[in-house]
Amino acid sequence: MGHALCVCSRGTVIIDNKRYLFIQKLGEGLLLEPHLGRVSTKWERQPPSQGIPLGPSCVGDDNGPSLTPLAHSGFSYVDLVEGLHDGHFYALKRILCHEQQDREEAQREADMHRLFHHPNILRLVAYCLRERGAKHEAWLLLPFFKRGTLWNEIERLKDKGNFLTEDQILQLLLGICRGLEAIHAKGYAHRDLKPTNILLGDEGQPVLMDLGSMNQACIHVEGSHQALTLQDWAAQRCTISYRAPELFSVQSHCVIDERTDVWSLGCVLYAMMFGEGPYDMVFQKGDSVALAVQNQLSIPQSPRHSSAVRQLLASMMTVDPQQRPHIPLLLSQLEALQPPAPGQHTTQI
Repeated sequence: MGHALCVCSRGTVIIDNKRYLFIQKLGEGLLLEPHLGRVSTKWERQPPSQGIPLGPSCVGDDNGPSLTPLAHSGFSYVDLVEGLHDGHFYALKRILCHEQQDREEAQREADMHRLFHHPNILRLVAYCLRERGAKHEAWLLLPFFKRGTLWNEIERLKDKGNFLTEDQILQLLLGICRGLEAIHAKGYAHRDLKPTNILLGDEGQPVLMDLGSMNQACIHVEGSHQALTLQDWAAQRCTISYRAPELFSVQSHCVIDERTDVWSLGCVLYAMMFGEGPYDMVFQKGDSVALAVQNQLSIPQSPRHSSAVRQLLASMMTVDPQQRPHIPLLLSQLEALQPPAPGQHTTQI
């Protein structure tokens, strides 16, 4: 899928025999994760032919609105394009591949997307590789989400002195868990779950994005060399303030499994509850996140949250990965707390 590509005149490209009109750049040099989503609050009032103005910067460090290097690539761009065949907007992610390894990893990211046809996982519209002299560009055409990311929503509410309600949190958490369940069922783990990697659909349903850090769910570590290799990989691919404790100091003989995602999910839940991740301030102050995550998290008291949600969070943030719950158990607990409407497969806010 996606071998036919040409760059045409007047700012259009053809991918898979469909023509797309360039609207504007959304990000350059590093992947601005929110740029697969929201551009500005003026979105609906601007005709596409006039372009969509960029809103205020949503960039920060790894513990808030995230500006993170593409884990697998050199230089990258994200462009907003309009499909002339359907009038829909898309995010065109272009990865400059310097070496064969870059091309292979971009291809692998596309392959990860193609594994899933799930309402809570970002779908890949098209993929192609384009030659640029001695180099190549990998192009991933993805849906554009005008509401942006979960972090955008958290920040928007926080700016007004508000937080997500518990019902909204439970509904969002249910959708995120369903996306993770689908990933884990295929034998993979996401490995970089965080609020900036969760898009919000038109009806508020959560959609997991950025599958470039996905790898096999269960990793048997046998020896110090393999442990150090995995630890170095995690340092490059897994956002520090959402990284599970077992990835900071990988033991020489251990099993790392998909419950690294459950820890990250707990950090996401904490951010939804309190407006920031549990280790954001640790990172911002320059203290050691690696040390902080080795201690059981202290959850602030708040009348906004029930004891059931607090217990759910505490179970996710269990330092010992073998005592941490798997996603199916969390799903059963969530469904008991907030059962979905009959026949409903996605969650909404």
